[in-house]
Amino acid sequence: MSDALRVIPLGGLGEVGKNMTVYEFGDECIVVDAGMAFPRDEHLGVDVILPDFGYLRDKHIRAVVLTHAHEDHVGALPFLMREVRVNEIWATRLTLGLVKSKLDEHGLLRAAELREVDPSAGPLPLGPFRLEFIRMAHSIPDSVGISIETGAGLVFHTGDWKLDHTPVDGLRTDVGRLAELGNRGVDLLCGDSTNAERPGFTRSERVVGEAFRQIIPARRGRVLVSSFASNIHRMQQAIDVGIDCGRKVVVVGRSMRRNMNVARNLGYVEMPEDILVKPGDLDEIPPHQQLVLCTGSQGEPLSALTRIAYNDHPAIKVERGDTVIISARPVPGNELRVHDAINRLTKNGAEVLHEENAAVHVSGHARAEELRTLLSLIRPRAVMPIHGEYRMQAAHARLAQDAGVPAGSIVIAENGDVVELSRDGVRIVDRIEAGVTFVDGLGVGDISDVALRDRRHMSEDGVLIVVTTLANGGASPPELIARGFAENDDELFSELRAEVREIVRELLADDRREVKLLQEHIHDGLGQLIYDRTRRRPMILPIVVEV
Repeated sequence: MSDALRVIPLGGLGEVGKNMTVYEFGDECIVVDAGMAFPRDEHLGVDVILPDFGYLRDKHIRAVVLTHAHEDHVGALPFLMREVRVNEIWATRLTLGLVKSKLDEHGLLRAAELREVDPSAGPLPLGPFRLEFIRMAHSIPDSVGISIETGAGLVFHTGDWKLDHTPVDGLRTDVGRLAELGNRGVDLLCGDSTNAERPGFTRSERVVGEAFRQIIPARRGRVLVSSFASNIHRMQQAIDVGIDCGRKVVVVGRSMRRNMNVARNLGYVEMPEDILVKPGDLDEIPPHQQLVLCTGSQGEPLSALTRIAYNDHPAIKVERGDTVIISARPVPGNELRVHDAINRLTKNGAEVLHEENAAVHVSGHARAEELRTLLSLIRPRAVMPIHGEYRMQAAHARLAQDAGVPAGSIVIAENGDVVELSRDGVRIVDRIEAGVTFVDGLGVGDISDVALRDRRHMSEDGVLIVVTTLANGGASPPELIARGFAENDDELFSELRAEVREIVRELLADDRREVKLLQEHIHDGLGQLIYDRTRRRPMILPIVVEV
């Protein structure tokens, strides 16, 4: 058996998202995190992006260990469990609660043994690995860093973290444990690099609560707060202020409702039962008594906030006098979507507060001075920057070198690199295939799998392309192109054109002009009409062109 520890990142390096790292010693391995990433505009038809699990298919996975419950660290877990055998999943209480809910949705709740981690407990032996969990402050409760000890040495995997001295739950990054770890001798630090380029310290989460306390009581209309669905602390702070102002709270967005239910059941969110109302009950509540917590801080096309911005939500509408607080920073690639949503909300009369004009967001990741502090506490012999784009990793590497880590002991790796830790130090010794896997809602696999499914669909029911052009505030008559589906049925085509014209007319009359919403309404309306008339479901491709 080799006496070296192999560290193999399958995601999270050279990018922000889909964090996943394999630690392999001898014939056994553990997997730290299994995250996903969200697609960019060029990934047409793709819903989420996963790491490539191919390397793990013939491996003995001793356990999957999770640092916290953000989607870029746990979102790929159900897909991983379908591909490979996972015997145990270890995580802290809240992380495990949110993961249970996710696995239950996928029908995988009994596929692995779910084990709760107590950061204050002693070491956890897992085969040749000896794990210790150290509490780290982040933007979601119950986050931990993981000490991994083997015969090859000691590795500290930070997870996502920052030095928040006044966290909402009072549970600070455990600098005492970190110092103890440093005294024992850390051979390799695998550290979060997200904010390595940013000087200074990241502000405390309580800064956002103080901003809420200044903003919300002064508002006379409804108040909407949009953040990541997993930001439990931020939801709690908004709820506390809302209660003090006599507002009722409504939670909108499937993922936020699910996380809220889990957090309340586990005691991480506290609120009186009569404060929480359903969206359908808002008609009976005056706007100045409404506090809406919703998803959509990244401008996702079909999220709650985007639907509200384009007057497409069945229960919630913004108007003059309302306030929208976007309590998140756009993930790289989402900036244009977020700006579009802000413009639409402003056009509807709302005042929109966001990171650039109010203190309504703080990062959950350590900045440069905090990374320096960690390096001085841990005093690692070698450093491998993880979790970040290449420029962030490079900035983290410079900080490590400034802290006295020799340049030859700093490894800037890429996904798929095999990094070996032994008595001789740390170095890249090999490379494996580590691509991406696309998920389009119905299929999981590379893009050719999606294409095959689409071809099968078209061969059975055909395809209908609908082209609508928007110009001068209105819409031109729609063009319909069919292949393998009712090409000669003039009566049906006339009915379909009339249906498209009516759908577009109604949407434009309500000033709902967001392209993806128009496409969705056209798709759903024509799909139902065609099925009612023909009992067939052709592939419908709505194209909306703005001139």
